[in-house]
Amino acid sequence: MKRTLLIAACFLYVTAAPAQTVQDPNRSMQPSTQTQKPSMGERTGADSALGVTPSTEEFVKDVALSDMFELSSSKLAAERGDSKTKTFANQMLKDHQKTTGELTALIKSNNISASPPSKLDPSHQKKLDKLKNLQGEEFDKQYGQDQVNAHETAVSLFQRYAKGGDNQALKDWAAKTAPTLDSHLQMAQALSQ
Repeated sequence: MKRTLLIAACFLYVTAAPAQTVQDPNRSMQPSTQTQKPSMGERTGADSALGVTPSTEEFVKDVALSDMFELSSSKLAAERGDSKTKTFANQMLKDHQKTTGELTALIKSNNISASPPSKLDPSHQKKLDKLKNLQGEEFDKQYGQDQVNAHETAVSLFQRYAKGGDNQALKDWAAKTAPTLDSHLQMAQALSQ
């Protein structure tokens, strides 16, 4: 089922964004230099599956959303999780406050025109709302699974931007931060077992 959904998402991604062309009297057809809208593939998982590098705007937005979700859900987990969950959540709070601060500083010091969102998008908000309604083992299990999913996405996002992003300062930061996120992923996987 997952494979079918992934194939469908990839198909939609490929067919939904055909290359724009403009007629030039000196050439037959050439790609337009017009700016494309941000890809929806990041949200569907297609960009990750295809190895597509996010734009700087997409990277900043997705990192900020990821950090906001991590902080909100981990604050909740630090209050109501079991001892293992609380320990993990406190580490996530510390580390994701750091990445949020670093991203903000990089945006300011490098005059990056992308701005992070100020609130969660509907997808992340829905996950947080679901978590808020759980208690005990159900809460711990859902929080752990959310952390695995969030960190799988984050590791892929950071690795792809580090390899092909268009802002050198953000590329360097992504490359430096990706191993920490991979460590978080391994910790989340252990937590959710």
